Amino acid sequence: MTDIFYKNSRVPPGKLGLALGSGSARGWAHIGVIRALIEAGIRIDYVAGTSIGALVGAIYASGNIESLEEIVLQLDWKQIASFLDVVFPKSGLIDGNRISEFIRIHVGAKNIEDLPLPFCAVSTDLATGNEVVIKDGDIIEAVRASISVPGIFTPVRKGDMILIDGSLVNPVPVSVVREMGADLVIAVDLNHDIVEKKGISKTRIPNSGALASGIGTSQRLTKRSKILDALNKRLETLNLPALAHIRQWMSRDPMPNIFEVIISSINIMQAQITATRLKTDRPDVLIQPHLGHIRFLEFNRAREVIAEGYREAKACISAKFG
Repeated sequence: MTDIFYKNSRVPPGKLGLALGSGSARGWAHIGVIRALIEAGIRIDYVAGTSIGALVGAIYASGNIESLEEIVLQLDWKQIASFLDVVFPKSGLIDGNRISEFIRIHVGAKNIEDLPLPFCAVSTDLATGNEVVIKDGDIIEAVRASISVPGIFTPVRKGDMILIDGSLVNPVPVSVVREMGADLVIAVDLNHDIVEKKGISKTRIPNSGALASGIGTSQRLTKRSKILDALNKRLETLNLPALAHIRQWMSRDPMPNIFEVIISSINIMQAQITATRLKTDRPDVLIQPHLGHIRFLEFNRAREVIAEGYREAKACISAKFG
C-alpha cells in the first residue's frame, strides 16, 4: 500500500481508524470505500466492523480485499442461495457454516492477532444486551458472531456468552476504533436511508400450502428475488408441524409475512440505533452511500453497490481533505 499520505494531502497527522457499519448486502459498498481510500493514499491503521462490516473488515485486515472484490463481482443468485444452509426451526433460519468456509478461504490467518492490520469485530451478548468487542482469537468465530442477525442466522456460543449481530448495539463502531487508538475516524454508515426505501408489502398473502407464502410472499416480491425463491424451496422440504401452523396463520391474515417482519424490523432498528450512536460517537469523516433500494439478500448486485461506495467515498475525501 502507499505511504500514509500523499505529500500534498491535507489529512492531519495521526493514527487513522476505519469503522465499517452493518447493512447486509449493502456491505459490499465497503469494498468501494476502501478502494477510494487506497487511491487517495490514505493508509488505515485500525479497522473495526459490525455485521457485514466485520466480514469485509476482516478480509481487508488480512490484505485480501482485492481478491474479495473479484469474487463478489462474479456472484449470482444461485451462488448466494448455496450459502443459505437452512436449519429452521433452530435458533436461526441459516446456520452460516458455508459462509464461515467462504471467510476462511479469503482471510487466510486463523486468529485476529495474526492479521497484519489491527482488527475488531462487534457483536452483542444475547443474555445481557452488552456490546462485545472481539479483538483476539478465532477470526471466523468473531465474524460469525458479528453477522448473526437475530432470527436469520444461528447465534454463536463463545465461552458463557451467546453472541448475535453487533448492529443491535453499535451499527457503526466509531467508538471501537477510537478505543483501539485512532486519532481520526472514517466511518461508513449504510443505514441512513433504508426505512423510507423499504416499506413492507401490503399485498394479501395468498392461500397457499407452501412456505413461499411466508418468505417470498407476494408475486411481486418473488419475481424480484430468485434468492428468496431458492430459500423457499428448501423450506418447503421440511415437514414440520410448526410450519403447518405458520402456513395456516398466514393464509388467514392479511399481514406482512415472517421474513418481511424480521427484515423491516431490523431496518427500523438499525436506522434508529445508527442515528443515535452517530450523534454521540461522531466520526471525523462520515461516508453514507445511497443504497436504500438494495434489499437484504441482494448480494448479487455487488457491482452497483461497490460503485456507489466508491463514488460517495471519493466525494467525501475530496470535500474533507481537498
